[in-house]
Amino acid sequence: MRRRRRRPDGRKVLFRRRVLLSVWLLCGAVVIGRASQVQILQGATWSLQAEQQHRTVVAVPARRGSVVDRSGVDLATSRETFRVSVAPREVKDAEAVTELLTETLGLDRDLVREAVASARPWRVLPGSHPPSVREALGRVGGLYLEREHRRFYPRGDLARGVLGVVRDGEAYGGVEQAFDEWLRGVEGRAVLARDALGRPIPGESVLVDDAEEGAQVVLTLDADLQEIGRQALLDAVEQTQARGGDLVITDPSTGDILAMVSAQDGSTHALSAINTPYEPGSTLKPFTVAGLLEHRLATLDDSIDTANGQWTVQGRTVSDVHPQGGVMTLANALKVSSNVGVAKAAQALSPAIQFQTLRDFGLGVPTGVHLPGEGKGTLRRPDRWSAQSSVSLAIGYEVAVTPLQMAMAYGALANGGRLMQPRLVQEVRDRQGGTIDRFPPRTVRQVVSPNVTRQIAEVLVDVVEDGTGRRAKLATFQVAGKSGTARAWSDGGYQDGDYYSSFVGFFPAVDPQLVVLVKVDRPRGGVYYGGATAAPVTRATLESILAAQQAPLNRSALAEIAQGQARPRGGPPPGGPTPSRFASLPLAADGAALGAPGHGPSGREKGGLDAPDGAAGIRVPDVTGMPARVAARRLHELGLRIRWEGSGPVSLTLPPPGSLLHVGDTVRLASRGRAGDD
Repeated sequence: MRRRRRRPDGRKVLFRRRVLLSVWLLCGAVVIGRASQVQILQGATWSLQAEQQHRTVVAVPARRGSVVDRSGVDLATSRETFRVSVAPREVKDAEAVTELLTETLGLDRDLVREAVASARPWRVLPGSHPPSVREALGRVGGLYLEREHRRFYPRGDLARGVLGVVRDGEAYGGVEQAFDEWLRGVEGRAVLARDALGRPIPGESVLVDDAEEGAQVVLTLDADLQEIGRQALLDAVEQTQARGGDLVITDPSTGDILAMVSAQDGSTHALSAINTPYEPGSTLKPFTVAGLLEHRLATLDDSIDTANGQWTVQGRTVSDVHPQGGVMTLANALKVSSNVGVAKAAQALSPAIQFQTLRDFGLGVPTGVHLPGEGKGTLRRPDRWSAQSSVSLAIGYEVAVTPLQMAMAYGALANGGRLMQPRLVQEVRDRQGGTIDRFPPRTVRQVVSPNVTRQIAEVLVDVVEDGTGRRAKLATFQVAGKSGTARAWSDGGYQDGDYYSSFVGFFPAVDPQLVVLVKVDRPRGGVYYGGATAAPVTRATLESILAAQQAPLNRSALAEIAQGQARPRGGPPPGGPTPSRFASLPLAADGAALGAPGHGPSGREKGGLDAPDGAAGIRVPDVTGMPARVAARRLHELGLRIRWEGSGPVSLTLPPPGSLLHVGDTVRLASRGRAGDD
């Protein structure tokens, strides 16, 4: 018998349906409520977050301001470059785009083809490219260009130590770091699109705020003098097999730094001229004598018994390198650089006066030059002196100075006793050329009287004319200066055979316009005296400066001085043109005026000052095979600027000999087959 099925209870079914409906209604209410919360109450917040995920505000770097020399020659500037990206999905003709990119950017064809055919949304091609690519690629579908600014140094390594460097937008060392706040400019803002992975989408950006270009920094450096000094120093380092050296040229009347070069291990990127102190040796003796004269503790005519060139004091024997022996005047002791004579005379100085004299000349304290990392040297207070310190300090030991400190101290001897603060920056200018900040010359203090400096200068002229600095002597102009040779201290003691050889002088001796310091670090080859290694560099530097038509010299004053020095004492002026006829003419290396009657060959003989068809210009002479210094001097005489590359005899000139140039144009001199790149 078949069993009958029981009918479900209607009330239970109805209950279940109501429960299920309630659950669905509740879920729907939750969904609607949450959606309302997200879209209505929190809509603005979530919209902003979504926008931030696909848009980001990025900084737009400003074009960095330029650094120029005193004449406006660019030393550091920023170039506009472009990075190129490819959006493969937007490229219509892959082969044509590959060909265009390969030819325009000079990239490997396989690399470009792989980027154009990539499955990725876009690819960034390597390298930064010149603005010319914008015209070739800017309107090609699938290609996007991003502007960048890269730091460029038009004169190469000419003043790299002074300028510093910029890497990845950060300034390191030199003027770049010291004036970064002005040079950097003000960043702009841009909104940039990003994909789901947060990567930027090329071409999808909107500029919100324009960037403001950085200011221009005008230096006191002279590019020509910097080049002259650099080559002279590198030649000396090579010839003497030295470890390195420093050369500083300043204007004693203003404290302007006209050139500052440091060479270490074949590189000129260092700046030991301000951060590596050394014991100056005999170049410090003029300050000892100046202290004696200023405090009326001695006169230049005072007699000193140097005996046989040796003197034992406080258990230490002081010796003369080239003993003359016997009694000599203080002036002669300074002239022949007698250690015994100057040390004995210095016994009249009390420790307080001796210390204060050296401190007043700027030793033992930073000069305040606008460069980071300046050293202050070493000058201990008298309460820390030993029994031998007074003797050591008198002849340039137990004191450490930087080359810049010594150059500024000699500037005080040259300008009538005023210690000037070194000036590297003249002013900072905005984009329109207006002055933002100016740095006028500043006198630190009056160290000694003009009468004392005049007496010291007369002795320093004798040093060059007939003393230890004879190899710095010029044919016409008198140079005042002093050589020095000091043992090098390292690893806790003086090293045998290691010396600092130096010469510091000012030119001309009457109304000086330049102070030149040369220091050679540990010369080899048996010749290490400052008079033999550093003094010739000073002479070569001054000869090249005189030959350079663009050099910052008062040539009218030099012409008058040249005539005055050639005049017999007590007699009338020699025959021939008066100084006024020479006033506007450039001076040759021997001090005579180029173009004056009887001086030198004609313009045609000197390399062809005559241009074809009567056009004004200068033909580049053939200087191949000449020593770089001789070639540079000849080009400078014609009014051309030069740029050295390499060392040794000239093997190539760019532009080539015979090319027509104008005054102020630059000729590149390459040595040893090296032409280099811009």
